[in-house]
Amino acid sequence: MNRFLDFDCNPNDLSPLTLAFIGDCVYELFVREKLVCQANRPVNKLNGEKRNWVNASFQAQSVAKIYDELTPQEIDIFRRGRNARTKNTPKNMSVSDYHYATGLEALFGYLYLCGNLDRLRQLFYIITQDGDDCNE
Repeated sequence: MNRFLDFDCNPNDLSPLTLAFIGDCVYELFVREKLVCQANRPVNKLNGEKRNWVNASFQAQSVAKIYDELTPQEIDIFRRGRNARTKNTPKNMSVSDYHYATGLEALFGYLYLCGNLDRLRQLFYIITQDGDDCNE
């Protein structure tokens, strides 16, 4: 199992918003690792750059980059997350972007809980379009 903890958890039993809850963190960890590995810089600069990647607008655009690469099961997970009814949408973003970002986060959460880090890496590399620059 490729997860931090060894708890028994079946992602198929979880709601799309629960998957998005963990997926939000997983996606952000990928972004933070990428930024830290690119260069040692002040934390305020890292946070500023992170906000460019971890926001509903960018995440919604990212879906377009990976959608054709998704398996039918992954599309189903994404759609469930995108179509989940939420009580609130954050200010300063479109409702559409928010739902697409939630779908992406649900997919990332699902793949993480399945222990499929290789697939998460593949999708993140497509999103970032520049591969593994942490090994440069």
